[in-house]
Amino acid sequence: MTDRVARLTGRAVRDRPAGHPPRATLDDGTVVVVKDSSADPGAAAAEAAGLRWIAVPGGPPVPRVLGADDALLVTGFVPAGRATTGAAERFGRELATLHAAGAEAFGAPPPGGRARAWIGHTRMENRPHDGPWGDWFASDRVLPYLRAARDRGALDPAGAAAVDDVCGRIGALAGPDEPPARLHGDLWSGNVLWSGDGDGAAWLIDPAAHGGHRESDLAMLDLFGLPHLDVVLAAYDEHSPLADGWRERVDLHQLFPLLVHAVLFGGGYGAQAAAAARRLR
Repeated sequence: MTDRVARLTGRAVRDRPAGHPPRATLDDGTVVVVKDSSADPGAAAAEAAGLRWIAVPGGPPVPRVLGADDALLVTGFVPAGRATTGAAERFGRELATLHAAGAEAFGAPPPGGRARAWIGHTRMENRPHDGPWGDWFASDRVLPYLRAARDRGALDPAGAAAVDDVCGRIGALAGPDEPPARLHGDLWSGNVLWSGDGDGAAWLIDPAAHGGHRESDLAMLDLFGLPHLDVVLAAYDEHSPLADGWRERVDLHQLFPLLVHAVLFGGGYGAQAAAAARRLR
């Protein structure tokens, strides 16, 4: 492992302290995070492309990619801190700036990214779509995971029918048209790091980046909870006002991460997806 880190960074490894995330100290004293994705070939390179793409001026800070290949990703290390209301307000504005940087199309991968990408430990297709967001969201984000969750028994037939019904009515549920946003794509609270340096900024890690709807990132923050989320959302809305009815669409945008979790972890998440779909009736 140390030889691979040295090859990717151009620096020898001085030591590898214990702890999570896995770290190494380079010969110049730089502490780096070393993420081994050998079990998911291509995931490290896809994540590196996503990190580079979401590192936009004025957006949330992102660890610098120091080296990557198909199996290993080496990035800068973010020391842990705690969330504050000031940092949350800043994060809301920065997240709005990231989304406004835009994407080529709904479903578009980052430059240098893969059409067959990853979210967690499951595959995610990134295919640019010319039509409206709702059509792409149903076909490329909801239905593939609905089928997979149903096939593994994580979603019963009635629950699957409720989600399928939402996809059939997606045009009426999707809200006003918006241009493709530049999404983190897997924005649960564990992928937001409140730094222990300086003013405790919120850093973004582990993206599943693609072009999508900005409400999807916000809905995922809400799904798994985030400290001072109300402050984040208020600052976001002040910077880049959200379309009318966005709160009523949270369940719609949460279908994708809930179904991904149903595929990965089982039926409790499938039941949550079914409940979210029924609330959209």
